[in-house]
Amino acid sequence: QVHIVESGGGLVQPGGSLKLSCVVSGRPFASLAVGWFRQTSGQERTLVARVMQGVGRAYYENFAKGRFTIRRDNAKNTVYLQIDNLKPDDTAIYYCAATTVIGLVRTSDMFDYWGQGTQVTVSS
Repeated sequence: QVHIVESGGGLVQPGGSLKLSCVVSGRPFASLAVGWFRQTSGQERTLVARVMQGVGRAYYENFAKGRFTIRRDNAKNTVYLQIDNLKPDDTAIYYCAATTVIGLVRTSDMFDYWGQGTQVTVSS
């Protein structure tokens, strides 16, 4: 069974930065595509970015291009999400998810394994 643990969330002022971490265990890490989603109250989980299996080509949703950077470290079984120039609209619970599906994976139902989430709050 895959186990996912996120960390790195917190309270940050607008314009600040955060680096979220996602540690994955239970399956060969390089075989998993990993995505970061976010969810606000009453809304569906929205994909932010994903990194594919192996060397990890990264894909970003349009709103995430420019301020979000996703990167995987296969030696550490970890995927990072760097968020720069944080805005109040970035306030959400950020979830890390993994899947064995190869190819286009953009919706939450295509990811089999989920962490508990980490809260990011952007406020002055």
